[in-house]
Parts: sequence; structure tokens; C-alpha cells
Amino acid sequence: MTTISSIGVAKRIVIKVGSSSITGANEEQLDHIVDLCVRLMKQGKEVILVSSGAIATASPLIGLSAKPDDLATSQALASIGQARLMGRYERSLSRHGMLPGQVLLTVENIADEQSSENASRALERLISLGVLPIINENDSVATQEIRFGDNDQLAARVAILAGAELLILLSDIDSLYTKPPTEEGAERIQQVSFGQDLSHLQVSGTSTGYGTGGALTKVAAALLATESSIEVVLTSTSNALSLDTQDVPHTLFQAKEL
Repeated sequence: MTTISSIGVAKRIVIKVGSSSITGANEEQLDHIVDLCVRLMKQGKEVILVSSGAIATASPLIGLSAKPDDLATSQALASIGQARLMGRYERSLSRHGMLPGQVLLTVENIADEQSSENASRALERLISLGVLPIINENDSVATQEIRFGDNDQLAARVAILAGAELLILLSDIDSLYTKPPTEEGAERIQQVSFGQDLSHLQVSGTSTGYGTGGALTKVAAALLATESSIEVVLTSTSNALSLDTQDVPHTLFQAKEL
């Protein structure tokens, strides 16, 4: 059975999943993500998960149906939701007899040399212990002025920090398209060569529900990662159940050659 070749070759893989993919009506997909991570780890691969979802998890608990506009409420929700979100991951991983390790990062943690070295050492130790590192932005202390802004960017920077060979961006759509896939004439792009001109694409940044970003942020994250010789696969979260066993619809961003 044909699979995505990059998954088979890569030793260290960073997987990123967004809020809308694991909360609300899609809560069951969290187990699918965990099952994918565990299968890859049992194949001898080193896996790091970057997961959004803290604010979306907390909002219903205090009666909110939309993402708050003010920073203080967002910070409070992140604090409440992160604990609940990690509890969900812990329960899911317990089905496999495994543990999660929470790592919350800020822009300063990545930019500062000493902090980034500390974060790198923590990730290495978690991996050596057979624990699944689960990373999110530390929204409880982040400010509007100094933050990653979306976890696609965070995932790319974590992949670079960790020396990963592959970054998998899980999304609501299965590939990169020439225009929004709901529009007539949209064509799926199977592969993006390193340095390929993408200026003709009709992609945009969006913020729907609790998620931020959209195709634009995923392309930006992919370009950042590929510049550091990390291949990037973009596909839908619904493909997580079979991502490592068959060739599902996806877009492959080829990395810069070392």
C-alpha cells in the first residue's frame, strides 16, 4: 500500500493540529491524532505534537459561544482550558499506556538562546523517556504585541528547534488549492517545489471560530520550515486515521537541500 514517502523516511516528526479539529463537533478527532502519534512512535519515530485548543475548550465551561476580544479573558480561558485539554490528551494516551508532557512556549522562549536551549533539552528528555511532548503557545502570559499569532508558525519554529525532518500540518482541508476549495475552478496542488513562486495562488488569512490563520499562515509556516530543510505535508485532520498507512490527499512542500 502506497503511503506518503516523507513519513516513512523521517526520523523526527512534528505534527500540528488546530482548535477546530479537536473541539466542539470534532472532539473525537483528538483520539485519532493520538493514535497516529502512538503508531509512529511504535515504529521508532520521534514525535512532537503542537496542539491548539485551550481557549476553545474552556469557553463553553463559562458560557461563551465565541472567541473573546479582550486579552485578559483570552488569557484566563487559556489557563482554564490548557488543564482540561491536557487532561483529554492524558486520558487518550492512557489507552496506549503512554503519557503526555506539556510544554508551553512564548516567542521569547524561542528567540532567546538560553531559553531555546532549555526548551530543546526538555524536548529531548521527554522523547528519550518515551513521552509524547505536547506543545502550545503560553497564551496565559503572551501579549498581543509579542506572540506567535498562530500555531502554524509555532509548529514551524518548534520543528526547526527540534531538528525535525518532517512537519505535518493538519487542517480542515486536505491540501493547498489554487483558490479556496469551495470556489469553482479550485485545483488541488500535489507538490510545491522549494523556491516555487506561489504568488498566483488566491490564499488568504482567516479567523473563524476559535482558530486563527487559514491557508496563508500554513503556507508561511511551510516556507519557513522548508528553508531549514524540513519537508512539510499539509492534509486534513480527518486523514489522521490513515495518514501513515495509505496515500491520502495532501500537499507536499519540498525542503531546501542540505
